[in-house]
Amino acid sequence: MPLPSDEKLLALANDLLAQFDAIFGLHPGFRPAHAKGTMLTGTFVPTPSAANLSKAPHLVNASTPVTVRFSSSTGIPMIPDNDPNGEPRGLAVRFHLGERVHTDIVSHSTDGFPTHTGAEFLDFLRAIASSGPDAPHPNPVEQYVGSHPAALAFVQTPKPFPTSYAHESYFGVTAYHFANAAGETRFGRYRIIPVAGNEYVDAADVAGKGADYLFDELAGRIAAGPIVFRIEATLANEGDVVDDATIHWPATNPVVELGTLTLDAPVADNATEQKQIIFDPIPRVDGIEPSDDPLLELRAAIYLISGRRRRKA
Repeated sequence: MPLPSDEKLLALANDLLAQFDAIFGLHPGFRPAHAKGTMLTGTFVPTPSAANLSKAPHLVNASTPVTVRFSSSTGIPMIPDNDPNGEPRGLAVRFHLGERVHTDIVSHSTDGFPTHTGAEFLDFLRAIASSGPDAPHPNPVEQYVGSHPAALAFVQTPKPFPTSYAHESYFGVTAYHFANAAGETRFGRYRIIPVAGNEYVDAADVAGKGADYLFDELAGRIAAGPIVFRIEATLANEGDVVDDATIHWPATNPVVELGTLTLDAPVADNATEQKQIIFDPIPRVDGIEPSDDPLLELRAAIYLISGRRRRKA
């Protein structure tokens, strides 16, 4: 996949990567964000109703092989699982549609995003980088969230520690434009729900958890049996904003169940595969198009630039 030709977009992507490096340090071979992770394989089986929303191959075929990556936030590869900076957790899903043909979902465990544009996100990261323990209050990040309601809402959203990656829900950041075989279209946002239900660690017990409790638990769980999620799409109604990741749609909006994601094995040679795979937030598949959300092209550029850097390390 080539880099975009937009020089301003590329400059912004590189500035954002530099800020991640400034905050978390350089860790060659790892992602600048969500560095700590592990990968599993499995299968996606669509529901009959999925084809009513989209003609995308994985939503109409009987089944599709998948690779997923669970991750903690930050660019620190060894961040303890009980560190609050590890929230939100991440879940990326790759649907393997053919030889070197795929489409992805990139999601995290907090519904929404702190900024509408990449430039705003860069300002947010710069504020974080300037807000060390010795910075006087209100420090730069406190000033930023104080003047940006969407960022404040994201920061203040509760982010409890899950008992397992298999007991957490995950949300797509941006909206997509789905089209079915009849030409009917609808905007929607992904959400991925654990069939086992949501389950969180009591706040008083978090400190006693091990530094790798989530990844150790996941390894034991997948050895004992499959992990199952439902992939759903929350649909936009007429008048809903579809190009701003900071805006939530009403809770009463319709939800379509797209299918079942069943994970049954760890990826062989996990470290190497994590280094190689580059997830893409843009679908690039017939039946699902990106919305006009300005974060999409920027995120795709960042993932590609950082992925190439990671592979060279």
